[in-house]
Amino acid sequence: MAGSDSARGEGIERPGAQQWIPETLTKSSLSAGVQACRGCELYRDATHGVPGQGRLDASVMVVGEQPGDQEDRQGKPFVGPAGKLLVRALEDADIDARLVFRTNAVKHFRWDPGRAGKRIHKGPSRVHVAACTPWLLAELDLVRPEGVLLLGATAGAAVFGSSFRVGASRGRALDWPADGVRSSWTPSWAVATAHPSAVLRSRQREQDYAALVADLEVVAGLVSAR
Repeated sequence: MAGSDSARGEGIERPGAQQWIPETLTKSSLSAGVQACRGCELYRDATHGVPGQGRLDASVMVVGEQPGDQEDRQGKPFVGPAGKLLVRALEDADIDARLVFRTNAVKHFRWDPGRAGKRIHKGPSRVHVAACTPWLLAELDLVRPEGVLLLGATAGAAVFGSSFRVGASRGRALDWPADGVRSSWTPSWAVATAHPSAVLRSRQREQDYAALVADLEVVAGLVSAR
């Protein structure tokens, strides 16, 4: 059972998502399960659960952090500004964005109310990632990607553990960890890079965008023809 990482989390039930994973995995059953999930408290303030989306024969699964404001409202992953930048970067790296499966380590938006009704993004904690891990495993079992692209620290930690650092590992093929998340399907490789939202916030955006594309070109070189 996922526990709390702070005194503020005491008394919050986080049974984890496992009991909401459908016995028969299909895109529709997985989507319905995510909508029904009560594995942690984030569902209470979310508009939608946001399951992964894309081709089930995708060679590459892209894993981000969590849905953002627009993703939460639309119920689809990577439809906001960071998602649009990701699509551009994929295309610049000669990867057809229509042929990848996109998802997040956490399936509900964690946010705080801001001024004038603006919802302020708040990163998920390790307990939210742990509670949501069964969904990532189910998506791996369903899609069976050749490799996984990890966007940012949260996605990296979801697969490799809390000690993983994107900066030390980005832009190169990594073996799937033997002691990491375990599904019935083991991808051949993983590549970590910065999350597109970090590029959008950067004061050296052009330089950081070029670095993102360079990392994605590594992914393009790893993908085998299917």
